[in-house]
Amino acid sequence: MARRAMSICTTPGCPEYTNGGRCADCRAKAEARRGTAAQRGYGTRHRRTFRTAVLARDPNCVCTDTSHGHTDPCGAPSRHADHHPRSRRELAAAGLDPDDPRHGRGLCGPCHSSETAKHQPGGWAADQA
Repeated sequence: MARRAMSICTTPGCPEYTNGGRCADCRAKAEARRGTAAQRGYGTRHRRTFRTAVLARDPNCVCTDTSHGHTDPCGAPSRHADHHPRSRRELAAAGLDPDDPRHGRGLCGPCHSSETAKHQPGGWAADQA
């Protein structure tokens, strides 16, 4: 297997070399700023009210995004309760309950990853520089 060339950490101003992306120190700092799942609002209440209800309502993936390669609902087993069409942050900022199942849909892993990549370019730490 070919070895990947070392590159500079992607955090602006960090001179450390890494095998791609952020260096271990910058990655740890970004993870600490991110907080735990519970601190981000994905605690017990979220799992019991939002996630459980969304996956019960949508046991199969409801994604119809043609960029994922399908025109009908995907139909694979749902594994993720995705906030849609507004994000959890947008719902909270609008004074709405982000744990209300009406604001979610069930998605399979690949569709959820694609949707997250499309709507959160740069990932969770992009705005955390």
